[in-house]
Amino acid sequence: MKIYLGADHRGFYLKEKLKVWLKSENHRVIDKGAFKYDPNDDYPNFIIPAAKAVAKDKSSRGIIIGASGQGEAMAANRSRNARAAVYYGGPLKIILLSREHNNANILSLGAVFLNFTSAKKALTLWLKTPFSAEPRHKRRLAKFN
Repeated sequence: MKIYLGADHRGFYLKEKLKVWLKSENHRVIDKGAFKYDPNDDYPNFIIPAAKAVAKDKSSRGIIIGASGQGEAMAANRSRNARAAVYYGGPLKIILLSREHNNANILSLGAVFLNFTSAKKALTLWLKTPFSAEPRHKRRLAKFN
């Protein structure tokens, strides 16, 4: 699967670890930055390009990472056809629902709340979970745009 990554300084180190792991799982990874740790960078500079790439490439997914994941999801969701869900720990059921019901194509991770192991577990589930394509979910998503 083609996966676009984007992270600011707060998500940089987790992004770098996940990038290596995703490649080892035979995913095609396109990194939209940050490309170095810079405590003064701004997440929209990396999140918006990643979200636009996912929105344009319907067969891809995106993983965006910041401190909480909240602002990153808000920035991503401003792109038409981007559907970012947030995960920063807790029940993995939210991961299932984001894919099955909402067809989330971007997962926004809160690096302050997740370690590499928990992020990898969430991503494994998120990447393998299909959209249910039930008529009620398709109808609701059609109303987004």
